[in-house]
This record gives sequence, structure tokens and C-alpha cells, in this order.
Amino acid sequence: MKVLIADDNAMSRLTLRAQLKKWGYEVVEAIDGDAAWSILSMPDTPRLAILDWMMPGLDGPELCRRVRAQGQEPYLYLILLTGREGRDDVVAGLDAGADDYVTKPFDAQELRVRVRAGERICGLQEELVSARESLRYEATHDHLTGAWNRAAILDALERERARAARASSQLSVAMIDFDHFKRINDMYGHVVGDAVLKEGIGRIRAALRSRDMVGRYGGEEFLAVLPGCDAEGASSVCERVRGAVAAEPIRVGDYRIHATVSIGAAAWSGLPDASEIVDRADAALYRAKHGGRDRVELAPNAANDRHGPLHDPRRVTGTDDGGR
Repeated sequence: MKVLIADDNAMSRLTLRAQLKKWGYEVVEAIDGDAAWSILSMPDTPRLAILDWMMPGLDGPELCRRVRAQGQEPYLYLILLTGREGRDDVVAGLDAGADDYVTKPFDAQELRVRVRAGERICGLQEELVSARESLRYEATHDHLTGAWNRAAILDALERERARAARASSQLSVAMIDFDHFKRINDMYGHVVGDAVLKEGIGRIRAALRSRDMVGRYGGEEFLAVLPGCDAEGASSVCERVRGAVAAEPIRVGDYRIHATVSIGAAAWSGLPDASEIVDRADAALYRAKHGGRDRVELAPNAANDRHGPLHDPRRVTGTDDGGR
């Protein structure tokens, strides 16, 4: 663990450095408060700092106040090193944001105990942050595919719709549905079907742009939000997604399963209700299913009428409706 020593007294720094290294800590030093603040502002700053109360530039309490004002994570444990022993001084230091204090001249064993206490607290805070992020992930992601879940992707769509309205920018969505997925489950079992979905969504993600988002809308149906995309841009992205899924069979154990997707896409028309664009994409998906599957259809509007369907129906075989 890294520990920052901030003290303008060279002998004090030397003594502290020797003790901390003896106890197995990596030491970073600052000769005044301004240098300490530069280090504490870095992304990889030490998690624990021992700050002298009185030093040139920023003093110890002011450093504590600045660190706490940032509210940064992971948590920084701050120990004030001071010759002041009065109760009012101790209260003032702790009120500034210090976690603990050590009086000069310090006792080595007392300092060791206090540094170890800080290390334990940093470790506990790290575990809490990890648990919080894990809960946040579980609350917003589909446990099987790792895509956003339905609530999260609809929230993302609403945010992007509001952003597009403010900036007068483009927005499209795509409804992506795995073709004949019920047949895959019936023929190979649900474990294999799950593996096909996981691999399929991996291919979909790889084909989308970095700013695009995709979430599991329900069953084998996924909703992709495409910021900055007009109808023509959406058609290009969707065709790339379709091709990525169908490019080669998905291997699951000894099985090689040829999976395809049908996609319905719609460009946002400026209406305030985000559900409108989803409904239009879903209607386009329905046409893609009944037009032969393994194809992309755009919701009809003036721009789409010029482009027509992206897939020639004569290229696709099999038009029955079993298992979507």
C-alpha cells in the first residue's frame, strides 16, 4: 500500500519514511502542502496520507478540506501529524476532514497502529464500493447475456431522446430478434439456447458503434439505441449487426448452430414519447419476420421510402412463422 508523507521537515520525513518502509509500505513524499495537493489530486494517489499540520503552502487541515470537498473514490484516509495536543485543535483537525491524528514527537508503535487502522478502513471501503457496483450492475443488466436489462435500456432511450430534442440531433432504435429461437431450444435444449444468446449478443455488441447501447427487451428480443443515427445510418449499423450474427455458425460443444436475426429499425420523428419509436421499430421487425427473416426493415417514412428494404426477399428462404 502507498502512503504519502507531507512534511517540510527533512528529518521528520526521514524518520517517517524509515518506519513505514520497515512495516512494508511504499512511501511517496511531498515537501510542502502544494506538492502534497498535486499528488492527492492524481488518479493513482496513495490511499493513506500523513500530513503535517504546519507547512508552507497549504497546511494539513486545508489539505483535508480540499480532499473531502472533492468527494473522490476510492476513499483517502488522512492522518494529521501535529504538535498541538489541545482538545480544540484536535476537534478542528477532525472537523476539517482528518480521520485521525498523531502528536509530535510520535511514538512508532502508536503510529503503526493508527496506520494499520487506516489500511483496514480503506480495505473495508473498497469492499463496500465493490459490493455497491455489483448491486448496481445486477440491477441494470441481464444476468444471462450481460446486456442492459429492459428497464435500463428504456431509461437510456429516454435520456438519448431528451438529448436529441435539446441538441436537434438524430436518434434511431433497432429491435433485434433471433430467428426461430424456439426451434433451437426445442432441438438442443435451453442450456444450448442460452449459449447461443450469449454468443449472439457478443457479436451484436462487436458490430455496434462504441456509443450505441443494447439491452434485452424480452426473451430473445433486444433493443439497440443508436444516438446520432438517421435512417440511413441506422440501416448501415443494422445490416452490419445482421451480417455479424449470421457470418458463421455458433459453436456450443459439439453443435454448430446457424443463428440469424431479423431487425426492425426506426428513426426518431421528434415526438416527445420515446415509446413511439419503439412501436415503429417493432412494427418494422414484424415486417422483417414476415418478409423472410435474416433481414433488416426500416419503419416507413419519407426517407425510408427512397431506400426501400435492405434485403432482397428473393435471397431468403423459409417464410413460415414457427418460433419467430
